[in-house]
Amino acid sequence: MRIFATLLIGALFATGLVISGMTQPAKVIGFLDLFGTWDPSLALVMGSALVVAHFGFKAVLKRPSPVLGANFELPSAKDIDKRLVIGASFFGLGWGMSGFCPGPALVALGSSRGDVMMFVAAMFAGFFIKDLIDSAIQARTPKTA
Repeated sequence: MRIFATLLIGALFATGLVISGMTQPAKVIGFLDLFGTWDPSLALVMGSALVVAHFGFKAVLKRPSPVLGANFELPSAKDIDKRLVIGASFFGLGWGMSGFCPGPALVALGSSRGDVMMFVAAMFAGFFIKDLIDSAIQARTPKTA
């Protein structure tokens, strides 16, 4: 049942991305082109998503537990640290330069376009490099007993 729900939610998310045009890099680039042919539709999509998420979280978190899980797993970290700022900066630069965000890029893989495949390959390379850096940092950090 959980796998079916995951598949259904993923398909719904992918459908929303395609309908809203978020799988088209030109849509994102158009939003960032403030002094050219600015396209505000991305702000409408993001604003709509925020409203739905706000009320959705309020409703769901009133439940004692998720429908298909034992307990809610919410992030607890609230600090804005160097890692967060650097990661967010790389995310923003990649998004602005390519017009792709990870979710829409994975959905756009179905198009077999070379730019999409290149972005996804670079994205996974970035994941791998981040893991290597984390491992190196952990290896250098003294263990406390």
